[in-house]
Amino acid sequence: MDYFTILGANVRALRTKKKLTQEQLADFCNLHRTYVGAIERGDRNVSLKNIVKIAQALDVEPAQLLSYNHELKE
Repeated sequence: MDYFTILGANVRALRTKKKLTQEQLADFCNLHRTYVGAIERGDRNVSLKNIVKIAQALDVEPAQLLSYNHELKE
């Protein structure tokens, strides 16, 4: 599994765990909804700045978004 896929899966899992839509998360991060969707699909090369924004919106450390976590996948 590559880091784009891991990042996307973690963002999606944490977002759904917090019962947020892609649009709500995008609004919290000042990003576009389609950009968040592309991140979740592993289609975007995300800047560190945006990783930090997303992590803050999801109330996690940025490193957690890049770590494979089997528990988040369940």
